[in-house]
Parts: sequence; C-alpha cells; structure tokens
Amino acid sequence: MKLHELQPAPGSRKERNRVGRGIGSGNGKTSGKGHKGQNARSGGGVRIGFEGGQTPLFRRLPKRGFTNIHRKEYAIVNLEALNRFEDGTEVTPELLLETGVVSKLKAGIKVLGDGELTKKLTVKAHKFSASAKEAIEAAGGTTEVI
Repeated sequence: MKLHELQPAPGSRKERNRVGRGIGSGNGKTSGKGHKGQNARSGGGVRIGFEGGQTPLFRRLPKRGFTNIHRKEYAIVNLEALNRFEDGTEVTPELLLETGVVSKLKAGIKVLGDGELTKKLTVKAHKFSASAKEAIEAAGGTTEVI
C-alpha cells in the first residue's frame, strides 16, 4: 500500500447535509425548520431550562448548602500503593511525590486503609484513617503525623 492509496474506512466519513438547496434534496425551502415560529428564525429557540413561561424547575427548588471556603483537600494514598517501597523505608510526602504515587501534595497527604500492607515502613503523613494506622502498625511499621 502506498500513501496515495490510503482511504478512510467505509462508513467512517459522512457528507454534511446542505440544507436550503432545492426541493429535490428533501431539505429545501424551509431547511427542515417548518413554517415560521421561534424555532424557524435565526438564533431561534429557547434557553436551557426555559419551560415556556412556567417557573422553571431550578427556581422552584430551594437553595441548599454552601461551599466551605476553608475546605482542605488531601492527596489520598492507599496502603496498597505503599507496597512498592523497600522494608524499613521512611515514607514522606516528598518521596511519594518523587515516585509518582501522588501527582500533587494539595493540603497534605492522607493515608487510607484500602488494600494490604506487607512491608514494615515508617510513614509520615498529615492524616491517617484508623484502619490505615492499625494496618501499618500490624505490619510492624510506625505512623507519624506531620
């Protein structure tokens, strides 16, 4: 096969439907928009959520809750991910970032107890779940809150 013989797969390309180009096309005259009315005009149609003048759903429902501007989002690390380190390693947030376990430190590191830990590690993080702390200590390691 040569470059000039390349073709798209059959059925993968479809020609654009040119509307308003004669009655033989099936989409001539009114271009498939029917006669007059809001939807036949240029820029016609109603905005998202408009219900014909009836109070729309988003205004009928009450407002609820708020966004806490002091919220801290932690980078999550599960126990399973800590198995990549050698026995006796001191696992710090910097090491986790270096090895690609987390992509961003965010407000800190939180270690969660998903998976099994088989290595004896010293883990330094900002937060630990109860199950993670238990599992690390059961494996013979230690936890340290930074």
